[in-house]
Amino acid sequence: MMEQQSSRFERGTDGPKVIVTGVDGSDSSLRAAAYASGLARRQGALLAIVYVQPVLAAGAALGAPVADTTEEIAEELVAQIRDAMERIKGIFDIRWEFHTFRGDPYNGLVRAADDLKADAVVVGASEQAGHRIIGSVAVRLVKAGRWPVTVVP
Repeated sequence: MMEQQSSRFERGTDGPKVIVTGVDGSDSSLRAAAYASGLARRQGALLAIVYVQPVLAAGAALGAPVADTTEEIAEELVAQIRDAMERIKGIFDIRWEFHTFRGDPYNGLVRAADDLKADAVVVGASEQAGHRIIGSVAVRLVKAGRWPVTVVP
């Protein structure tokens, strides 16, 4: 007789309930956030907007207040997102949260998606030329195979 595992968390059975989108201020990441907000609205899902604050090696940051700079970027992104959400608030009712994580973008988004029990991840296409060779964050997320990933150009 097989045991039923009805209490086990199962993703993607009835559409996403938590959608994670990564923002870094780039145009493609903001387009991804806009796309993800539409998806969240249509699915009645929670939109988790994530900014991963870069952590530089101590030697690379000599004399530069990197932590303060990334905090300022996070605050600016929150302000931009709040403004955008306020503009559409009367039209759509979207539940959303803003989260910051520290680290490199790939590992930060993986941690965010795991911690928030994401059903889907939406990211912008990389705007950096070197990523065509090494592999972008989006490609690495797809290869991880843990969530459906949408890449917005």
